[in-house]
Amino acid sequence: MHVVATAGHVDHGKSALVRALTGSDPDRLAEERRRGLTIELGHAWTTLPGAGEVAFVDVPGHERFLTTTLAGVGPVPAVLLVVAADDPWMPQAAEHLAALDALGVRHGVVAVTRADLADPAPARERALAALARTGLAGAPAVAVSSRTGAGLGALRAALAAVLADLPVPDAGADVRLWVDRRFTVAGAGTVVTGTLPAGTVRVGQTLTTGGDVSLRVRAVQSLGRAVESVSGTARVALNLAGAPAPGRGGVLLTPGAFHLTTVVDVRLTAAVGTRERPPERPVLHVGAADLAVHHRPLGAGLARLTLDRALPLRVGDRAVLRDPGSRELWGVVVLDPAPPALVRRGDAGRRADALAAATGRPDVAAEVRRRGLVERELLRRIGVPGEAGVTAGGWLLSADRAAAAGAAARSVVAEHDRAHPLDPGVPLPALAERLGLPSEVARAVLGPPLVLGAGRVTLGAGLPPAVAEAVGRVREDLRAEPFAAPTADRLKELGLDDRALAAAARAGLLLRPAPGLVLLPDAAAAAAGRLAALPQPFTAAQARAALGTTRRVALPLLEHLDRLGVTRRLPDDRREVRSGTVTSWSPL
Repeated sequence: MHVVATAGHVDHGKSALVRALTGSDPDRLAEERRRGLTIELGHAWTTLPGAGEVAFVDVPGHERFLTTTLAGVGPVPAVLLVVAADDPWMPQAAEHLAALDALGVRHGVVAVTRADLADPAPARERALAALARTGLAGAPAVAVSSRTGAGLGALRAALAAVLADLPVPDAGADVRLWVDRRFTVAGAGTVVTGTLPAGTVRVGQTLTTGGDVSLRVRAVQSLGRAVESVSGTARVALNLAGAPAPGRGGVLLTPGAFHLTTVVDVRLTAAVGTRERPPERPVLHVGAADLAVHHRPLGAGLARLTLDRALPLRVGDRAVLRDPGSRELWGVVVLDPAPPALVRRGDAGRRADALAAATGRPDVAAEVRRRGLVERELLRRIGVPGEAGVTAGGWLLSADRAAAAGAAARSVVAEHDRAHPLDPGVPLPALAERLGLPSEVARAVLGPPLVLGAGRVTLGAGLPPAVAEAVGRVREDLRAEPFAAPTADRLKELGLDDRALAAAARAGLLLRPAPGLVLLPDAAAAAAGRLAALPQPFTAAQARAALGTTRRVALPLLEHLDRLGVTRRLPDDRREVRSGTVTSWSPL
């Protein structure tokens, strides 16, 4: 399905054109029919050859209903801009076009209506000249008459061609459905409608309005038909059960998928009007929502908006800021829905510098560099999935922050050892607190000559600096592949001879099951856990496969486990893990 919104000045024939295209009247209120004026959002649909099912969202054209208009066009990817052949270029057409440009609508068709009453060429040229300054530049323009039907075939063909170029939304995306209507159906209960831009909604699904408020989807309709599920882009009607459903401007979300924010950093695009920047208290229009915000300039076209209520915004979202007093508009591109607090003098300017290169396109590497330390889950919720920098647990750490933290860790441990020579090393939690990092992240930034053993971070455990650094490199290699013991050539390259390896083993930094073979101190315990999961008894080949290593490593390690009493070697050379040893035995 495709969804197209109308736009244009009042009384230029938007609703009449939708009726001519679909055979249905989008005006559903008696007052609308009596006054010949669209007041609320209207909906109708049809099938276009080459495009399939197309739903139209018909919006008001009168200036008093701009909020309703923006609620209709906010989530829609394509537009049918209507101008009249017998009227000049009118204020609401310009205002609607500016809003569409700000919202990032880049696909559309111009319909020059009432072509039976005046020459459509001048109106067409005026409209195309206005579009040339926006993201809709190059859109096709078709002259039509809703009364006579002239040009409707060409308009259908133009719409089908434009809709064929729309990108295909991700049916597996998180659901974010902005509600544009709520009503009650006798015998069914509450129904909400909206334009689903991506993702899938289905019967029985649970959606949330944010926080702890959840609702169950009892039934789904699309284009007047009951369906089990529907994927965006689509017009949907959902019969909901549970807590009170949201009205216009509310939102339904995949649970746990979005970050709800009341503070967002944005880039402002060109204004419609004379003022360079918005007032202190403009109105924000995003999706089908409108709400008052506090505007704080940061500099260079950047601003911080503080919202009157929390919204599920993501990097790259497009919105409109409107001054309700002057009717001036500004485009908004969301850069950061989870920004840092501005508390010190000069923070606004520093924040502007940090965001200077931000485009609104999700870039996980840039986000991690800018934030230094960030939870992977937060980035996913604000629309920036992926990994970059140093990963540890659920955290991402920039390379610069990791290098600085590693240097700081060495300084902290050295300072502690000078002050407490008889108590060398710092407990990992204490070091993490000093570094301002979670413990799992602090562990990840430790590098030579720092080593972690028995819960304490030490400077080489008393080994000569060159040996401590080399041992640290071996430990780094083994963290990735715990049973891929370094070869003799690798040990020689690092300058580790038998004496150095024996010293490292005595210090508890390495396990030495046999001469020339070294592993991490907990390798025996880790191996025992893997071997216990095998069918008992097992062969040496099965053990080698379970450990993901070679005979050079597996056989000495098995003999080491035999000596420890963790495994028992049977007469046929198979082995078995002794009952209870894995849970009770400690490598210490």
